[in-house]
Amino acid sequence: MASSPRIAFIGAGSTVFMKNIVGDILQRPAISGATIALMDIDPQRLRESELVAGKLIRTLGVKAQVQTYTDQRTALEGADVVIVAFQIGGYEPCTVTDFEVPKKFGLRQTIADTLGVGGIMRGLRTVAHLWSICEDMLQVCPQALLLQYVNPMAINTWAIAEKYPQIRQVGLCHSVQGTAAELAHDLDIPVEEIRYRAAGINHMAFYLQFEHRRKDGSTIDLYPALQKGYAEGRFPKPSTWNPRCPNKVRYEMLKRLGYFVTESSEHFAEYTPYFIKEGRPDLIETFGIPLDEYPKRCIEQVARWKDEAAAFREAEKIEVKASHEYASAIVNAVWTGEPAVIYGNVRNNGCITSLPAACAAEVPCLVDDRGIQPTFIGDLPPQLTALIRTNINVQELTVHALMTERRESIFHAAMMDPHTAAELDLQQIWDLVEDLIAAHGNWLPDWTRRH
Repeated sequence: MASSPRIAFIGAGSTVFMKNIVGDILQRPAISGATIALMDIDPQRLRESELVAGKLIRTLGVKAQVQTYTDQRTALEGADVVIVAFQIGGYEPCTVTDFEVPKKFGLRQTIADTLGVGGIMRGLRTVAHLWSICEDMLQVCPQALLLQYVNPMAINTWAIAEKYPQIRQVGLCHSVQGTAAELAHDLDIPVEEIRYRAAGINHMAFYLQFEHRRKDGSTIDLYPALQKGYAEGRFPKPSTWNPRCPNKVRYEMLKRLGYFVTESSEHFAEYTPYFIKEGRPDLIETFGIPLDEYPKRCIEQVARWKDEAAAFREAEKIEVKASHEYASAIVNAVWTGEPAVIYGNVRNNGCITSLPAACAAEVPCLVDDRGIQPTFIGDLPPQLTALIRTNINVQELTVHALMTERRESIFHAAMMDPHTAAELDLQQIWDLVEDLIAAHGNWLPDWTRRH
């Protein structure tokens, strides 16, 4: 075994995200000498990422090396870990299409990258490329661990497990630990004193336990305080994460279900039929739902990147802060055997007994030199299982469409989507899917256009 890991980063033109992940890795002594193989199809963004990675190395004074590639298979050769972060079709044209075509039918969305017609389309155009990465991995780094940071996370993870079960993979998101920090902010409790256990699917996992571990060693259930704070109008506090969305959707679901969901209110509003309804502006106002939120973020990120890129080019050194992403903990654990606990998306395989074995479940996982080891959860509370299954239906049919190249399954997936079905009749759903497929053109697999 080499003295330091080789880490391939596919989609390294996502420079800020690359900076966070690579910065985390280089701050861990056992892996600070890693070879970082950056790959992207955009040469300019790749050069910018190479510049930033080099300055990270100089800032930290570590022995890591950076290599750059525009060819995917060459970048993957000999990798111990593969990190994937990309968006097929980008903001323009594909994200714009995912929002603007449904609007013509009166169907409004907030993020459209996980479920709904937007999530279905994103899955169709994304999975084929993830499969190409798996195929290349089998040829040049078959034992590597794939860390997948791409949405729609659950569809992607499920589809990889179906077609390439031999690939060691985990889908990673920051919603579990991020939401814990948000709730700690509301409760005025240091986040390091919060203890939780969560399970479900990506973007619809719930805290089964959410507790305050006090300095004297005692533990207090925090759910009564969260419910009381919402009932009295004290929670949610103004968000430091997204001022446009006051987080009321998730507190309302806590009131109705008894458990808090781990993905943001702007996401969750479009996973259910309850909050976005044509002719009901009162719901939008009451719950502070930011329609068309993701396109706004994309525009803001593009504008912000111009300033950040200039600052990175001019700076001698780059400030390095630890992020709350799991990647560095996983790489360190796999390389050294030092155990870590993360929340990962894996094939369920009976971890959550009330959900299908084949689905992608988000559960706590132990990581060490044996890889990702999911935790057994058992049955979820029945109301959580029922709600999660409504999302799994859409994921399952989208994966079925991808695996069988059966066009009809795309339409069936859209039929089963809770938000879409609450707004549109069957013919509208059929027409909408046809229009989306036509508008996406060559961004989707060829079989989607075969009648």
